[in-house]
Amino acid sequence: MASELQKKTIFFVGFAAVCVLALALFPLLEDVVKTYLAAKFGLVISPDGKLTANDGEPGMMLDTTFSIIINLLRVFKVVIAMALVIVSVRFISYLVTKTLYRNAASGEISSLLKTVLSIIVYIVAFFIIFQSQFPGVELTALFTGSTIIGIVVGLALQDTLGNLFAGLALQADQPFQVGDVVLLPTRGEGVVESVSWRGVTIRTFQNKLLVVSNSVLGKELIEVAPKNNLNAKLVFFNTLYTNSPAKTIHVVREAVRQVENVSPKMRPVVRIRGLAADGIDWEIKYWLEDYRLQHDTDALIRQRIWYVFQREKISFAYPTRTVYREERPPEIPAEEVFNATAERLNNVSIFAPLSDEEIERLANASTSRVYAPGEAIVNRGQEGNSMYVIIRGAVKVQIPENDYQKTIGNLRENDFFGEMSLLTGEPRTANVIATAESEVLRIDKEGLKPIFESNPTLVNAVSELVEERRELLRVQAEVAAKEEEASRTKKGVMKSIRGFFGLR
Repeated sequence: MASELQKKTIFFVGFAAVCVLALALFPLLEDVVKTYLAAKFGLVISPDGKLTANDGEPGMMLDTTFSIIINLLRVFKVVIAMALVIVSVRFISYLVTKTLYRNAASGEISSLLKTVLSIIVYIVAFFIIFQSQFPGVELTALFTGSTIIGIVVGLALQDTLGNLFAGLALQADQPFQVGDVVLLPTRGEGVVESVSWRGVTIRTFQNKLLVVSNSVLGKELIEVAPKNNLNAKLVFFNTLYTNSPAKTIHVVREAVRQVENVSPKMRPVVRIRGLAADGIDWEIKYWLEDYRLQHDTDALIRQRIWYVFQREKISFAYPTRTVYREERPPEIPAEEVFNATAERLNNVSIFAPLSDEEIERLANASTSRVYAPGEAIVNRGQEGNSMYVIIRGAVKVQIPENDYQKTIGNLRENDFFGEMSLLTGEPRTANVIATAESEVLRIDKEGLKPIFESNPTLVNAVSELVEERRELLRVQAEVAAKEEEASRTKKGVMKSIRGFFGLR
C-alpha cells in the first residue's frame, strides 16, 4: 500500500507542477503572440490590449484573428485548469479513502457516492474557471433554457432519478458493503456483489444474480450480516427423553467446536428449546467466521451430530405411538337385562300382588339412570310421580332439622324409595342423596297406570302394603328417636358426673 501511495503522490505532484507551470506561462505566451503580430503587421497594441493600425483605426481582420487566437489560448487554459482540478479531486479522494477507511471492513467508499460528489465539484470548478476566463459570457440564458429541458428530462427519467437519489441515501447511511450477506424477506438472500447508481447486485446461494433497484431497496426490510463480523446461527435437533441432557450438551458442544468455519472466539451454546410430545427439542447457537458459508456449515454440524450420537449411544427423537388394546366386557343380551329388571321388581314388596305378566310389563316400562356421588336423586317438596329401585350403589335419606340436614336412613342395593309419590302424587317428603355412584331403576306413573286399569283389584292390595310399610317406617322412626333421646340423656348424666368430680 505504501508503494501505491508513493506512485500516486509522485504522479500527482508531477502532473500538478506541469499544469501550474503551464497556467503561469499563459499570460507570457499571450504577450508574446501580441508582440509578434504587432511587429509583423506594423500594428500598435492599445491600452485595452487590442491591436490597431498606426493611423488609430483597428484592423478588422487582424483583430478577429487575434481574438480567435486569444480565445483558443483561454480555452486551452480552461482545459488545463480542469485537468488540474480532476487530478486533485481524485488524489484527495484517494487520500480520504485510505485515511477514513484504513481499519474499516469495506476498505473503500462507495463508487456511486464518490462519482456524484466528484461531478458536483467538477461542475462548480468548471463554472468558476470558465467565468474567470470569459467574464463577458452570460450564463443566465444557458441556465434558463436548461431549466425547461431539466423538467422534461426529469419527468422522462423519473424512475432513473429515483434510483439515483435512493442510492445516494443508502450510501450515505452505508447499511451494507460489498461482500456482506443480506436477507430481503420478499426477495431472497445472498452476497452483495456491487452497488451502482441504479441498484444493488446480489448473488444468491443458488449462484443466481438478484438485481434490486435502489428505489425498491429503500423500502425493503434488510437483514445484514457484515462480512468481517462474528454472525451467529442456529441449528436444531432433538433427542429422546431417556438420554441425559448434561451428556448431550457436552458431546454436541465439543463436536461443534471442531467444525470448520465455527469461530473459536465464541463458545457454542447448546440449550433445550422445548419439551415436545416425542422428545426434547434442542438448539445450537454458534458463530461463523465466514457467514457466506452458513449453509455448508449447518450441514456439516448436522453430520457431526449424527456421528457423535452413534458413538455415544444417543438417539434422535421421532414420532411414536403406544397402542393399548382394551378388552371390552362381554355385552349382556337385552333379554338377560330385561329378566334381571323383572327379578328386581319381584323383590319389591309393594309389587308382590302383581302377576309375572304384569311384572314384565312394568319392567318393560321402567328406565335405568346413573347418579354421581353427592348428587340429589329427589328433593324434598318436589312434585313427583315416580319411584326408584336401587340396582347398585347406596343413598341416604335426609330431612331438614334446625339448621342442618338430618340423615334418617341409608338404603342399599334392592331397596326402594319414592313409592308414595308414584301411587298418590304427593310431594317428596325427604331428600335422597347418592353417597356413591348409584344406578337406580325409575318407575313412573305412565308405566304403572295401564296395569291398574287392566286389573283394578290391584289398587286395594297395593294400598294395604303401602300402609303397612308406612306404619313400619313410623315405628322404626320412633324407636330411633327414643334411642337417640336415651343416648343424649346418658351423655348428659355422664357429663354432669364428670363435671362434678372434675374428671375429663
